[in-house]
Amino acid sequence: MPVYSMTGYASGQSAAGSGHPEAEPRSTSAGRLGVEIRSVNSRFLDLTFKLPEELRQHEPMLRELLTAQLKRGKVELRAAIESGAAGGIGDPSTKLLQRLNGLQDSIRSWLPTARELSVADVLRLAAGDTTARSDWGPELSELAGKTLKGLMTSREREGARLAKMLQDHLARLRALVAQALPLVPQLVEQQRSRFLERWQEAMGASGGTTPPESAQDRALAEATAFAIRIDVAEELTRLGSHLEEIERLVKKGGEIGKRLDFLIQELHREANTLGSKSATLELTRIGVDMKVLIEQMREQVQNIE
Repeated sequence: MPVYSMTGYASGQSAAGSGHPEAEPRSTSAGRLGVEIRSVNSRFLDLTFKLPEELRQHEPMLRELLTAQLKRGKVELRAAIESGAAGGIGDPSTKLLQRLNGLQDSIRSWLPTARELSVADVLRLAAGDTTARSDWGPELSELAGKTLKGLMTSREREGARLAKMLQDHLARLRALVAQALPLVPQLVEQQRSRFLERWQEAMGASGGTTPPESAQDRALAEATAFAIRIDVAEELTRLGSHLEEIERLVKKGGEIGKRLDFLIQELHREANTLGSKSATLELTRIGVDMKVLIEQMREQVQNIE
């Protein structure tokens, strides 16, 4: 399965009454229907609909359409009806204006709180009141479905870019682990030898009041305990295991964002431990480079569905 980003955008438009979304726009008294969908990253699926009153009844249908395809992301769907009357703005006749004025007076005599007709209302009525259609449902469903496919294509394209970036970062992290592994036994032995030398120097300065064998045993025990504290082999092993799991998930694709986010946290924890245990400048540098790469991965993973 492909890796999907939560970031994407798509739009579509159809000539009302044509029955063919994305048809070549043409002048018509029926108007045109437009839909656009945009999405950004979010922990959960958060849907927002911006619909005119004429389409608000179709929100449940649109919600069902989106939830069937999308699992995470902050998604906004906008729909609009654009008048397509030939010649642009219509020129209402005097007779029509008189009739509208009479109807308004009649209605307001019974409903005093009803608002007055606006210029936009008059122009819409003069154009045939195209937005008062009650059969937008099938056309809206078809156009929204095609626009959603466009959004999925956009999210898949962005997801492929993120997957490639993650693969590159995984390769660089593996290279850093390979650099660190040979340093671990050398570091442990070096610290043990250095600790024993200092202990022997201290014993010589004290006049040898402690029996030599006892002093040496104690020095070795403390050197061993210190070596264990600075041994980062276990952290490097866990880092390698997490990197393998991340690569497996990226190749698998699908809904992997939350699992990747958890693994990135684990990578960050191991890199922090590596840095805190580091007793050499080289291991410190490797730990810093790891944390930089892991932070870059964390930012990208937050955009994956």
